[in-house]
Amino acid sequence: MERPEARELGARERDILALERRGFSGPGAKERVIREELQLSPVRYYQLLNALLDDPRALAHDPVTVNRLRRVREARRAER
Repeated sequence: MERPEARELGARERDILALERRGFSGPGAKERVIREELQLSPVRYYQLLNALLDDPRALAHDPVTVNRLRRVREARRAER
């Protein structure tokens, strides 16, 4: 039986990481893309993204993006 951590990321997970690599201009642009391209509410998107940052498969798939987002998350937690 295959271990869960040995599985590849799903299409939605890869799409979330790909969206995080993109740049967005103007307020609301990213939220609009989240709704239109991923058919997710922004709240659900950020829930999935946060869980993805702790997934070793995501780190293996896109270490630059995951590490950057982990640093941002930790900086925000430190501000609280």
